[in-house]
Amino acid sequence: MLNADRTDPAVLRDRIAAELQTARERTAALTDCVDEQELTAQHSPLMSPLVWDLAHIGNQEELWLLRNVGGRDPMHPEIDPLYDAFEHPRAERPSLPLLPPDQARRYAHEVRGRVLDLLEASPLEGAPLLDAGFAFGMIAQHEQQHDETMLITHQLRRGAAVLAAPPPPAAAGGLLPAEVLVPAGPFTMGTDTEPWALDNERPAHPVDVPAFWLDTTPVTNGAYQRFIADGGYDDPRWWTPQGWEHRVQAGLTAPLYWERDGAGGWLRRRFGAEEPVPADEPVLHVSWYEADAYARWAGRRLPTEAEWEKAARFDPATGRSRRYPWGDGDPGPDHANLGQRHLQPAPAGAYPAGEAPCGARQLVGDVWEWTASDFLPYPGFRAWPYKEYSEVFFGPEYKVLRGGSFAVAPVACRGTFRNWDYPVRRQIFSGFRTARDAGAA
Repeated sequence: MLNADRTDPAVLRDRIAAELQTARERTAALTDCVDEQELTAQHSPLMSPLVWDLAHIGNQEELWLLRNVGGRDPMHPEIDPLYDAFEHPRAERPSLPLLPPDQARRYAHEVRGRVLDLLEASPLEGAPLLDAGFAFGMIAQHEQQHDETMLITHQLRRGAAVLAAPPPPAAAGGLLPAEVLVPAGPFTMGTDTEPWALDNERPAHPVDVPAFWLDTTPVTNGAYQRFIADGGYDDPRWWTPQGWEHRVQAGLTAPLYWERDGAGGWLRRRFGAEEPVPADEPVLHVSWYEADAYARWAGRRLPTEAEWEKAARFDPATGRSRRYPWGDGDPGPDHANLGQRHLQPAPAGAYPAGEAPCGARQLVGDVWEWTASDFLPYPGFRAWPYKEYSEVFFGPEYKVLRGGSFAVAPVACRGTFRNWDYPVRRQIFSGFRTARDAGAA
């Protein structure tokens, strides 16, 4: 969000309304394309039924905007426990007395109508939740994040394809270097100025990063196939002890949704369709353990979170950290593969307009990128507006992912945005790129 949006209430209201509308249109597209049975089914114990997400989106919007910001009485307090993400694990949610699809849609629609009335009357200042429209921005991000999880559910579901999108753009012409150098020195990590940044992105703080080399693009399917062909899944040298134990127990032999085609090649399942694995796309649906093993096999390592952010944001010409790799302007279709415009990553080397000052491409969009770092608070972290968003997840159990994927909306993606998950997770739209110390051969 640019400075004009912060200072002009009319512009800010229009921006908020547009973000809320964009999120709701996407929610409808993801839920109207399947029948009631598909909406209420649990397609994987890792994910909620789609109808749970639908009503949860409305419930959180009511809780934060109508109740906390607007001071309104609860509309249906009896359903609050059903849609509390911390009260019921995903595997249990199908057994709950959830709102059926029609009621869930009506509830979310009624909440939205009242929220738009509230937005029109709100001063958008004078209280922490109101300043720069933070609570409204938080809810727009929340809905888009659940849209991403619903898209993950669509990938997990079996049956005919129900989603469609045009293919992403081709890679830009010209041969790119395999890696780029990010010079040593301090940079500002995190933010104090991004109005809709979440608590784990704050506060801004200096970090001194030694020089390192970083892959110009994410690791591709073709490169990952060489790891498989070289016996990477069968050699414990490349795996951490925990990673090797998981590889053996889970029987991992390739990224999720890959299978042999009978002629020595690879096929993948993508949103109900089966197709050859494209060699030039970033590899997708790999766990942290797999990414780490590949990096070790390649004689490299995963970048730290600080290295990733410096590569994505630091501009040596000005000495400042940008909002995005390309600058401070909001993402456009020429910058990055975001917002479910496409249903797959773009080939490695696409989006030259989104290139970072260091020369790396596709740091935002296409695939979430695993980093070497545990999910930990920044110095001076303060939980806000609720500790369950970040604080309860801090620790070595979770690894940080950066950059967003093709499934992430621009409103929920920026150079400071932090994602996290267990190192075993593969259903997420995760890939990676590798790094090495500048002094390494």
